[in-house]
Amino acid sequence: MESFKLWLAALLLVAAVAEVAAGDQLSTYIVHVQPHENHVLATADDRKAWYASFLPGDGRLVHAYHHVASGFAARLTRRELDEVSSMPGFVSAVPDRMYELQTTHTPLFLGLNARRRGGWSYGSGRGAGVIIGVLDTGVFPSHPSFSGDGMPPPPAKWKGRCDFNGGGPVCNNKLIGARSFIGSANATTVWPPPPPVDEAGHGTHTASTAAGAVVPGAQVLGQGWGAATGIAPRAHVAVYKVCDETGCAGADILAGVDAAVADGCDVISMSLGGDSIPFHEDPIAIGTFGASEKGVFVSMAAGNSGPNVSTLSNEAPWMLTVAASTMDRSIRSTVRLGNGLFFHGESVFQPNASPSTYYPLVYAGASGKPFAELCGDGSLDGMDVRGKIVLCELGSGPGHNITRIMKGAVVQSAGGAGMILMNQFAQGHDTFAEAHVLPASHVDYDAGVAIKSYINSAASPVAQFLFRGTLLGTSPAPSIVFFSSRGPSLQNPGILKPDITGPGVNVLAAWPFQVGPPSEPVPAGPTFNVISGTSMSTPHLSGIAALIKSKHPDWSPAAIKSAIMTTADVTDRAGNPILDEQHVQASFFATGAGHVNPEKAADPGLVYDVAPSDYIGYLCGLYASQNVSVIARRRVDCSAVTVIPENMLNYPSISIAFQKAWNSSTPVIVKRTVKNVGKVPSAYYAAVDMLDTDVLVGVYPRQLVFTEVNQEQEFKVVVWPGQGGTAVVQGALRWVSDLYTVRSPISVSFG
Repeated sequence: MESFKLWLAALLLVAAVAEVAAGDQLSTYIVHVQPHENHVLATADDRKAWYASFLPGDGRLVHAYHHVASGFAARLTRRELDEVSSMPGFVSAVPDRMYELQTTHTPLFLGLNARRRGGWSYGSGRGAGVIIGVLDTGVFPSHPSFSGDGMPPPPAKWKGRCDFNGGGPVCNNKLIGARSFIGSANATTVWPPPPPVDEAGHGTHTASTAAGAVVPGAQVLGQGWGAATGIAPRAHVAVYKVCDETGCAGADILAGVDAAVADGCDVISMSLGGDSIPFHEDPIAIGTFGASEKGVFVSMAAGNSGPNVSTLSNEAPWMLTVAASTMDRSIRSTVRLGNGLFFHGESVFQPNASPSTYYPLVYAGASGKPFAELCGDGSLDGMDVRGKIVLCELGSGPGHNITRIMKGAVVQSAGGAGMILMNQFAQGHDTFAEAHVLPASHVDYDAGVAIKSYINSAASPVAQFLFRGTLLGTSPAPSIVFFSSRGPSLQNPGILKPDITGPGVNVLAAWPFQVGPPSEPVPAGPTFNVISGTSMSTPHLSGIAALIKSKHPDWSPAAIKSAIMTTADVTDRAGNPILDEQHVQASFFATGAGHVNPEKAADPGLVYDVAPSDYIGYLCGLYASQNVSVIARRRVDCSAVTVIPENMLNYPSISIAFQKAWNSSTPVIVKRTVKNVGKVPSAYYAAVDMLDTDVLVGVYPRQLVFTEVNQEQEFKVVVWPGQGGTAVVQGALRWVSDLYTVRSPISVSFG
């Protein structure tokens, strides 16, 4: 008994020591505070001094927020945080969290070279006078995509700066600013922060996609030849380094958004995201609300966690949530088997290959080692692959660290002659053209199954690669890519998300360094790379927002979003419904409103606008007053606010949920208001694209007449549940005039 007491005492002592250690450990917290209404903070220095009064000493403040959040990021122990939370003015605090990066032919694919009257062209001022702030891994400033040749000076409102080290100017009239906010993830605050140089490539790629200058002769390992240009080549670019190779800290992201708003950016582009969490705990949602409230348009990646449902990042209604889809270009690498069968795949690296030479073909999973089929490091040890083509399967493994390029490097280091990379079922028909380090071809799932079957049945299986170069006009295009995250939204199911899709597969854009096999000769000229992700589709939409902002400088962020969504294409280039990775019709939870159409978005006819105060009413329908106050940066009493249910927010799409106990004779009624931004006089007539057996939809009134520009008209949509028995029914409301079609997706779910 005595020994048990001693053991228990020792155990409690260990637990107490562990608790003390945990309580004394420094961590980064984002702390939200709000001054008393009589406490005036006249300057930024006043605010920073007030923030410092919460902290136990010097050197703890990581970031002070002034424009899009009321609070600061600081290094604190848990005990110190408890003390801060008892101080007057404290509202809430959350631990800093890490976010992930969501990792040309596209202007042509989007119709931006149209030379017809009224269309944009390479010679016109696309995006002129607009500043796009890119929050990412930094930038490679000497790349010609950021040349200031022929660019006018930035607008007079620009207040940013260029923080590159070294002699001589680095920024110019294209790249007008660059700052770094890396620091909160470090044990101590780094000051001055490291320069905003891009050591990963991601930020250079996204910034040049949004607004890169025209660069003739762009190519990657001889493929994709053409003039590379950003979507808005006349827009200015400001870069905010908030990420490095390890990820992006929320406190740093919030500091970047704060600076971008203060500097005068018109558009913010962020190709990053994380897991779905409540908006008042999410620094991205908080910061972008402040940006939107100040008139800044925000384009965000939907995430790369598809094709599973409800995997979205960045779901808030004040941001544009961008999905990713394919385009009509293939960098073709064909596999020919010894039995004569052909399977088309893709690879950017296409060395000279003899059409008569075959190589032995083996399957990496034949070794029997766990996850050997994924061709991770060491998986081919003890397996004879020298001089052979190895069939590997797509997948990043249990540690999520086996990249597609790494698979080829593993095969090469084991002596392999080439790699066939096959999809698993979830990836379907999607393939990537990448700068592999050896001859390779990425084939779809059906092809992979056939190749594996051939290996298992042939006595001496062999294969060869036939490299076909860059092909245009492939189909189906666009189609939703497997990795693009899907809805419905977890945080606000009454808002249909994602909002839109754009090109995000095999996108060619600027890159800081050479890619491909290290043994290959380095070609002359600037370096580019072909990569995929919602990271790539997001800057396409940022650039398109800049085009619209340049043409309509007085439009609100909500009006620009509406223009993009209500003019989107719902069919592919062949006129068929947009498909997903399995080549079945994609739902709105994959496509959003559809595929962006920049030309139509610049002249939408009608827009659905949202006042910043409406978001407060919407938020009060989701959260308690204190949580809404965190997002709003001021005290909000929801009992004194008119609550706006999710489906009643004046959004360009409509999402309705009927619960199981719903009375089938009772309809759901939603209201919307449209503003005329097109020709006058004009009359619009309602058309509903829904199956009456599933739901019955009425629109009242059925005609809207406008006699003035900016005139507003209200209408109601009445939805009765039908007898179809389908879990989700999707269709659309179209307002049709002689010149315009304004389309709003409708999604109805039955729970």
